[in-house]
Amino acid sequence: MPDLGDVLFAFGLTLFAGLATGVGSAIAFFADRTNFRFLSISTGFSAGVMIYVSFVEILLKGSESLGEALGPSRGEWANSAFFFAGIALIGVIDYLIPTEDNPHETRTEEETAPLHDAPCQEEGQG
Repeated sequence: MPDLGDVLFAFGLTLFAGLATGVGSAIAFFADRTNFRFLSISTGFSAGVMIYVSFVEILLKGSESLGEALGPSRGEWANSAFFFAGIALIGVIDYLIPTEDNPHETRTEEETAPLHDAPCQEEGQG
């Protein structure tokens, strides 16, 4: 049977995550206008945290597996080398794909207009 302290700790973390989601959605819901700069910064930060957590979890599992196969020291070195080699490979692939086929950012508002069903209303109109 699980320890009651562990269960309460897990419940507390889950409750905290749910409340944080509610607070974040309330801020977005009650805001008068959209601050796109804040939205892009917070979305980028959130994506970075999620990617970091995923990679660190995979990195630890890889270190354990390679440590068993190659020995502790060589396994950790191989794990780090392959991790950064993967980052470099993605950078090379991203560099080789033309910008027209893989745009990193939209340049104008007209490029994003087809994505919206209705035109934006300016503040003070309608």
